[in-house]
Amino acid sequence: MKTIHAVYEQGVFRPHESVELPERTEVEFEPKLVGEKKSQPGDMRGIIEVMSRSYQTGDRDLAARHNEHQP
Repeated sequence: MKTIHAVYEQGVFRPHESVELPERTEVEFEPKLVGEKKSQPGDMRGIIEVMSRSYQTGDRDLAARHNEHQP
């Protein structure tokens, strides 16, 4: 079966083109946002975004806890 492109409006998915299915046919799908970019190998944007966040831990010297979570 081919991919069906639709828009979500007022609680209903409305296909952009005619869908060749009998009326009231039950289907199951997993929505995927169109234009959503997936990370490519070597793409550091997601990592940099997380690293740029500021967290208040209360610790003045985080380097002292470096080995705390190491196996």
